Amino acid sequence: MKNISPSILEHLSHMQPILYWRDEDPLEPESHPMLVGALTADLCIVGAGYTGLWTALLAKERDPNRTVVILEKVETGSGASGRNGGFCNNSLTHGFANGYARFKDEMATIERLGRENMDQIEATIFKYGIDCSWERTGELRVANEDWQLPGLQEEAEIRNSFGDSVEVLSALEVQSRVNSPLYKGALWDPDGTALVDPAQLVWGLEKVCLKLGVQIFEHSPVEALVDVANGVRVETAYGSITASRVALATNVFPSLIRKARKYVVPVYDFQLVTEPLTKAQLKSINWSGREGISESGNQFHYYRMTKDNEILWGGYDAIYNFRGKVRLEYESDAETYAHLAADFLLTFPQLEGIKFTHGWGGAIDTCSRFSPFWGQAHNNKVAYVMGYTGLGVAATRFGAQVMLDLLDDIDSERVKLEMVRKKPFPFPPEPFRFLFIRLTQWSINKADMNFGKRNIWLRTLDALGLGFDS
Repeated sequence: MKNISPSILEHLSHMQPILYWRDEDPLEPESHPMLVGALTADLCIVGAGYTGLWTALLAKERDPNRTVVILEKVETGSGASGRNGGFCNNSLTHGFANGYARFKDEMATIERLGRENMDQIEATIFKYGIDCSWERTGELRVANEDWQLPGLQEEAEIRNSFGDSVEVLSALEVQSRVNSPLYKGALWDPDGTALVDPAQLVWGLEKVCLKLGVQIFEHSPVEALVDVANGVRVETAYGSITASRVALATNVFPSLIRKARKYVVPVYDFQLVTEPLTKAQLKSINWSGREGISESGNQFHYYRMTKDNEILWGGYDAIYNFRGKVRLEYESDAETYAHLAADFLLTFPQLEGIKFTHGWGGAIDTCSRFSPFWGQAHNNKVAYVMGYTGLGVAATRFGAQVMLDLLDDIDSERVKLEMVRKKPFPFPPEPFRFLFIRLTQWSINKADMNFGKRNIWLRTLDALGLGFDS
């Protein structure tokens, strides 16, 4: 505790290491039984997060007679889907700049598909009456340093030429929207982001799936995939599903396709939530538009208002543990909470004295291109998608669509994309993986402190098309 100031400790004195979105929420559905015995299905989905649930919902909408079963290792939405910040962004490539650097020739199509995907998510929420605090607020990507402004201007010009409608705001304009002394300017995207209660969204999708006839089994981790005549047998400890097709939506957890594991590493991201702001505190920050906000640096914070006028504040650190371990004890980190609290008070010094009530972390499945990728196995009877890198609330629906296209052998516009056909660069084995990631993170931090100038390590990665920038 000696490295944490008494002032920061006072701000954290009321914090509980509890996931805010699941704290006594009355909308959480009843649990489902584990799989016992043998069943058959047209489609078996492994994983009951956003990707798995969207895959099930879309599969039933395409063919209501298709029998669909979901197997979940723990409980529906217990992973990243139920514990993220609730930013539903229309980008399919972890931001425009990242996608443009890798898929320049098809970014106009990707951007259009991303906007269509976002609108379809909103339509589904309204169609089925999903209660998830959906707000189409838009997003401000703020520049806290002058060197970040030219990149925002360049991005705005390119995006608008592709059909987006974004604008660069001056320091005065952005501070009139949200009062922080750090802001030098911002990129304003009025309709590319919605805010949502992530747990309520996953539970809402779950209820829709059940209504459409999908079966869900929880506490049923899959142990093996076995080829059988005309299908695949999905084996658990106490049962099995023999399915014509299998969709893997396992996110950060080790893929059942061993050759796919080299493409993904888990990194831990952390969030804090404040107590509800008083009227005076709300007036002091003047955040009346409730926009989602993210920062423009390579290492960045993201933050938003909740429906009860608390501030959720997360990001910056992305912690990788040796050998990519995913463990419950990693979901809390005292030093990271202190770092988050200190940066919060630099951004909003007028909120000095506010208490944080919740703090938690979770693992993100990241890959070397920071955006989802797809693959097939078992003679194309199995499809998978992973690598969302923390921007998957909306992109998971697109990921599910592509998986279904692959499994249904549909030659759609989506599956023709290079981003769908091409895999990311694999990570090296340990211990080189650990050293590779730590050196990259150190270099990114140095770049942020040196006016964005990238050292020889980052420039080498850029030249190889890896381009780590977050």
